[in-house]
Amino acid sequence: MGKGMSIIDLRPGVELLREPFLLHDVVRRQAKDGRPFLLATLRDRSGQIAGVYWDVPLAVDVWARPGLAVAVSGRVNLYKDALQVNISALERAGDVDMTAFLPASQRPLETMRAELRATIEGLAEPWRELLARLLLEGEVAERFATAPAARGMHHAYIGGLLEHTLSMAAVARLLAGHYPYVNLDLLLAGVLLHDAGKADAYALDEGFDHSDDGRLVGHIIRGALLIERAAAELDFPAGMLQELQHLIASHHGTQEWGSPVVPRTLEAVLLHQIDLLDSRVGGYLDHVRNDPGAGRWTNRRSEMFGTELQRPRGM
Repeated sequence: MGKGMSIIDLRPGVELLREPFLLHDVVRRQAKDGRPFLLATLRDRSGQIAGVYWDVPLAVDVWARPGLAVAVSGRVNLYKDALQVNISALERAGDVDMTAFLPASQRPLETMRAELRATIEGLAEPWRELLARLLLEGEVAERFATAPAARGMHHAYIGGLLEHTLSMAAVARLLAGHYPYVNLDLLLAGVLLHDAGKADAYALDEGFDHSDDGRLVGHIIRGALLIERAAAELDFPAGMLQELQHLIASHHGTQEWGSPVVPRTLEAVLLHQIDLLDSRVGGYLDHVRNDPGAGRWTNRRSEMFGTELQRPRGM
């Protein structure tokens, strides 16, 4: 099934006939008279749109879940100043290229790859060799370049992990120039590798879902294991490896947020704060871009911030 209309081109009154989209979110509700209905979010690479399916048949209700490609029939309406699809039929879509539905970074992938290579080549040894082994060569490097940074909170798109990582590297350079005593090579190595385990944490065959490895091992442990193995192959200095592993293990900041240990070095403190800052700003911008409204404030509450957000001027 080929991709037809793009969400960005939809207007009130447009009729959809078996148009393929990704079922990004599904919430089951019941009308006052007891009739079941679905609230859905449909998406493709151009954006997302809300949908409502009244009197949803049981045969559809049993399989409808996020991450599936679906063929949508219905009509586009304007509801509370935002577009919404009044769905009349929903089918499983077969023989589709999932990349046609998944959002992607606005930055060209090859541009980001070149920036990553230049950043790694600017490191001193032995950091350069270790980072090149992990992020510039092999299958892990390929998955790292296309993975999302998260399922939905921030940088949740193809190439999002690489975009997030490069943005953090730029902030790291600024802060290392501002604060004394920072080991910039160590900090940059930690920035570039802090989420390396996410190369294996997501499965793209049904949207941005967690892979078995992401659920059972987690990206922090997986990243530490990848680094340990590459370091052993290169006979990497044990003391430097320990400092780097501390950055990976502590980058979530607290054990409540999933870090096995809390930051105990200057570079670890900086890495956690840089990660937090870039994820929050990225989450803010992603929410505003994806909100269906056109007013000064977003129509929907941000899951990250728990409130509606004001659009930046010019956005």
